[in-house]
Amino acid sequence: MTTYQGKNGRKLTGARLRANSSKKKKELGRAATETSIGETRIKKLRVRGGNVKHRAYKVETANVVDISSGKTTKVVIKDVENNSASRDYSRRRIITKGAVIVTELGNAVVTNKPGKEGYINATLVK
Repeated sequence: MTTYQGKNGRKLTGARLRANSSKKKKELGRAATETSIGETRIKKLRVRGGNVKHRAYKVETANVVDISSGKTTKVVIKDVENNSASRDYSRRRIITKGAVIVTELGNAVVTNKPGKEGYINATLVK
């Protein structure tokens, strides 16, 4: 089933709204991509305007930047320490922007949206 992002057909008072037009394709959404740790699995998705999004369903590595030295390295993700987006995401080890991940170099904060870009960028936390 798809996600509809148009008006819900009710006023604030609860009265019924008469539809001026039918539902349009542009008003549809998709389910959230809940990226987790595992063998890398990415799907290409055609979006509005003919552009492409790369949905990362599972990822095993991250591009981690050490701000003090300015060096970027590709490292293996060991675990998800915390996800401030949702307590449930922390428990289920789902990676979103702002999540704190445990890597070989130490803890790092995710700085991009892996569900849209298909990879993980992060910065080391000292």
